[in-house]
Amino acid sequence: MKTQQFAICPRWVICVDADNRVLEHHAVIVDQDKITAIAPWPEAQDRYPGIAVIELPGQALMPGLVNAHTHHAMNLLRGYADDLPLMTWLSEHIWPAEGQHVDRQFVEDGTRLAIAESVRGGVTCFNDMYFFPDAVAEAAISMGVRASVGLIALDFPTIWAQDADDYLQKGQRLHQDLQHQSMITTMIAPHAPYTVSAGPLKKIAAMRDSLGIGVHIHVHETAFEVQQFMQQHGTRPLARLTELGLVDKHLAAVHMTQLTDAEIDQLADAGSHVLHCPESNLKLASGIAPVAKMLKAGINVAIGTDGAASNNDLDMIGEMRTAAFIGKNETQDAAALPAWQLLRMATVNGADALGIADQTGSIEAGKQADLITIDFNRLELQPVYNPVSHIVYSANRYDVSNVWVAGTRLLDNGSFTRYNESELIDSARQWGSRIEASKAHDAGAVE
Repeated sequence: MKTQQFAICPRWVICVDADNRVLEHHAVIVDQDKITAIAPWPEAQDRYPGIAVIELPGQALMPGLVNAHTHHAMNLLRGYADDLPLMTWLSEHIWPAEGQHVDRQFVEDGTRLAIAESVRGGVTCFNDMYFFPDAVAEAAISMGVRASVGLIALDFPTIWAQDADDYLQKGQRLHQDLQHQSMITTMIAPHAPYTVSAGPLKKIAAMRDSLGIGVHIHVHETAFEVQQFMQQHGTRPLARLTELGLVDKHLAAVHMTQLTDAEIDQLADAGSHVLHCPESNLKLASGIAPVAKMLKAGINVAIGTDGAASNNDLDMIGEMRTAAFIGKNETQDAAALPAWQLLRMATVNGADALGIADQTGSIEAGKQADLITIDFNRLELQPVYNPVSHIVYSANRYDVSNVWVAGTRLLDNGSFTRYNESELIDSARQWGSRIEASKAHDAGAVE
């Protein structure tokens, strides 16, 4: 619930600011939706007499996690098709299932389920790419979370639009409709260079310039994708985006497991962002993104979960740990990707990639009060020497105890304050039964 002004008093405040400060026995003062001050607790008591106090001994307060790439409604396809390579998974299972089942209600219900799962795991903002982006926005607004809504684009018809022009026209209208929503932003979201051709991508570059928003797109996800694109077009996908004027500071490229050193330098020079999805890439055997190289080159790298159909969860704390372990192994350097770097990738780097780092991603006066706490008062988390490394290497999403978005408390000591969990579970089970029944029917028809 929102209190007009209150002080959160944990053991540690992990600011994730420019100096990566970790403060002990400080209070974070929240006034309505914003952080107004960070001060030692005795000083804060003097400055704010009578303020409502939330005491959290033994807990760490940090910025809310930013899931920089996901397909939230695909929570309803969690476990639908596993242990398959990407293109088989997509073309033979996911795309047919989407064609059969995805409608506005599917997106509404799946997105709500995903938001609740994400909030319980400490996510206060997500960047989505899926059909019915208007329904995604409505779900985020009604559930009180921050979201970047993808204005999806494809060459081929789907239930959302008939052709590339239809996608872009609907996207532009939705962008305008959402201008009054303070917690919702948009990005143009062409699926990938192999599903959106050069003509529409040119229009997307112009639309980006006209609206002043970013472009969120899957690029270089697998070696097969890059090879096939070269066979068909005589160039690499990233080179095609470069030709069309899309490689710049507004580009948020997802996956990027197949990069040359020259391409890394190009992305760094352009100021582009990379959205790293380590667990999805591992599960689909898509490849390993050269994250340490990208960070060293100066590229802003953020973390996303991808959708729960390919992960199979929305656990950003687990994603940080996986990213750390992959990065260390890939470079054969245990010092690569230290814990503080992973924490930045999961918070302020994500906010930067979405163009909202002035609002969220760190604990600083003037920013939105998007905050979470990690409860270290557990047997499995004793003792605590370094709270930052403890979050990345020891904690899990069930250690998230409290969540505030814009000063509103959505999770209170592990319990939702405004979501009906049983209704969300019932809805998901109904969808699961319906989808399973149609799957069985289709299998019988083939036999």
